[in-house]
Amino acid sequence: MEKKPIRVVVAKPGLDGHDRGAKVVAQALRDAGMEVIYTGLRQTPAQIVEVAIQEDAQVVALSSLSGAHSALFPQVVEGLRAQGLKDVLVLGGGVIPDDDIPFLKEAGVAEIFTPGTDTRDIVAYIEEHFYGPKKKPEILHIDHVGIAVKDLKAAIAFYENVIGIKCTAIEEVPEQKVRVAFLPSGDAEVELLESTDPEGPIAKFIAKNGEGIQHVAYRVDDLEAKLEELKKAGVPLIDQKPRRGAGGADIAFLHPKGTFGHLVELCQRPGKLK
Repeated sequence: MEKKPIRVVVAKPGLDGHDRGAKVVAQALRDAGMEVIYTGLRQTPAQIVEVAIQEDAQVVALSSLSGAHSALFPQVVEGLRAQGLKDVLVLGGGVIPDDDIPFLKEAGVAEIFTPGTDTRDIVAYIEEHFYGPKKKPEILHIDHVGIAVKDLKAAIAFYENVIGIKCTAIEEVPEQKVRVAFLPSGDAEVELLESTDPEGPIAKFIAKNGEGIQHVAYRVDDLEAKLEELKKAGVPLIDQKPRRGAGGADIAFLHPKGTFGHLVELCQRPGKLK
């Protein structure tokens, strides 16, 4: 079942005249699929509560740089409660001293995000509150083994006539300067890789190592989430974000420095969850 977008009011209470940070957060929440209403500058707590009621908000995100957070944030919480909106999630952000955070949380502000917080952490906090903990991305199985070859035609003939697995397609990937032959076997496949350019990565691999296994690819159910997980674990990545690879898959490579010396690819194939 498709999840309904979370409705968020982003507000600047008090006389604070700076809203760049609030706008950055608002845009990040929109990019994450939330419906965001920004109230603008210099709003009173009563005005913010009224907007939350009118917009049927599930979250009220308050930002303050003026030092008035200890007075204004609790007033917003009290105003929401007075209107029976005790389930609205109230968040705070801005220049807020660590010593003030316990007081604000006791007053009903669920979480405080101070300067330098990654907007992805704010998105994750809100999503987890409403949707529950995000499912941990999984490695499903080995997707393919990439084998670098000098002569694609000869390699295909060997695998078909000697090994006994058939080539089902050949595709050229100009961005990677490679021609790929696909030979499925069960849930995985062999990919034979022939360089189309003497300066391509496959040609360089063969020049250094000779023909052979160039990489092992694992299929994942959520490539973006897996990359984020690996980043947080300190695993060095070649690709920070997914990109399109051969066979219509979204792919990303991990750096051999972090994988005991061999090249690892992660891939997600649209429409294939196993």
